[in-house]
Amino acid sequence: MAQNTTEFHSFRHGKFDVTVLSDGHLTLPGEMFAPEANAGERADIVTRLGGEGNLAKAQSNIPLIVTGEDVILIDVGAGNRVQSSEGRLEENLNRVGVHSSDVTIVVLSHAHPDHLWGVTREDGSLRFPNARYVVGFAEWSFWMGPHADALPADRRPYVSAARRDFAAISGRVSLLEDGDAVVSGLSVLATPGHTPGHISLRLEGEVPLIVTVDAAASEIVSFEHPTWSFGFDMDKDQARQTRIALLDRAARENAKLLGFHWSYPGVGRIEKIGAAYKFTSVRT
Repeated sequence: MAQNTTEFHSFRHGKFDVTVLSDGHLTLPGEMFAPEANAGERADIVTRLGGEGNLAKAQSNIPLIVTGEDVILIDVGAGNRVQSSEGRLEENLNRVGVHSSDVTIVVLSHAHPDHLWGVTREDGSLRFPNARYVVGFAEWSFWMGPHADALPADRRPYVSAARRDFAAISGRVSLLEDGDAVVSGLSVLATPGHTPGHISLRLEGEVPLIVTVDAAASEIVSFEHPTWSFGFDMDKDQARQTRIALLDRAARENAKLLGFHWSYPGVGRIEKIGAAYKFTSVRT
């Protein structure tokens, strides 16, 4: 499996080779990035994200992690089922010399469309046919159980799609909990709130690498205004507590961070400043 990663951000972390691929991006209104901001604050955030007219891009950064014989993806994107600007993951895998059949492990952080819907093709077949799948126990239990039926009507499509895709992997899924190992050196961090069973990931190295996924959805808002929510947070209070605890831990451990919706490549370091934080990208 020859890899050409010159077009993508790649680095070595401990025993892991990490390449940040992209599924494309979502275009979202400023209210989704910062629901609690006032008009002036929101306009400033949209501008700093490179947007205009109250619209900005939320990138879909997907880590490809290679260690030993395992080829691991953390999330699979939207599969071109949400916005036409998404669905690029498989194309970008091919560009680094990885075929979908080479992937041995797929970690699904949560069941929102832009993280899960790419798991199957239009005909219902698995996009990554040789992989085993990892989902948080609490996330699986929520979407496959009765509590999801109580979600508002506008979220009902999420429920039916999550059940469709979880059913497709049901014969090859492992349900993990906080601290469980995906492989040696790569473990689950329970980070609930964005969804009931949302998970982040931790890779061991000289310092930890924490893949925050949507526990910290913006490199601006989540750091500078950690008490503010993200528009898709399902339990805003729990998400807030989780986010602050996660960022405090990352700052305390001098961890490297990788965020799903952050400006590509979404990799950098954290510094705690008073009650807020500063994110410094590797591209700065």
